[in-house]
Amino acid sequence: MMSTPRSLTSRGANRFPTMPRGEVAVSYDTYQQAQEAVGHLVHADFPLNNISIVGGDIKSVERVTGRMSYGRVALLGAVSGSYLGFFLGILFFLFQPENSSIVSVFFAPVIICAGFGMLFGVLSHSLNRNRREYSSVMQLIASRYDVVVDPDLVNRARNVLQSPPR
Repeated sequence: MMSTPRSLTSRGANRFPTMPRGEVAVSYDTYQQAQEAVGHLVHADFPLNNISIVGGDIKSVERVTGRMSYGRVALLGAVSGSYLGFFLGILFFLFQPENSSIVSVFFAPVIICAGFGMLFGVLSHSLNRNRREYSSVMQLIASRYDVVVDPDLVNRARNVLQSPPR
């Protein structure tokens, strides 16, 4: 049986991302400046459903945060595993009919899962050692942020943004 795509109704209109319609009232170098401009428009009782912040010239930036050694991988694996063990310990503690020993019911899963996390972290690092020996954080950064408003209200927005905040 073949299904047909549903038409975009008002309910499904937000399902697919689209660019906001309107004109650029003002552009800024930082997102914080664009947020402050929108805040200024909000304080001036500007219609909120007609404002958007659009980032332009998007770049992917990878920031190197450190070297990945076996010690660091083991520590990160142990911490990650202990989170799972903590959750399991809470479940065991809550659903055990006779809560006799908190140490055996609660702390044992934390220690066991931390050990498995450490083991799996070291094993995966040793298998991928030739590919990557550093840790990093990936970010998307725009070099320009445009405040976009409805074309009928663009002059009003520019006037509000040129006046000092109340």
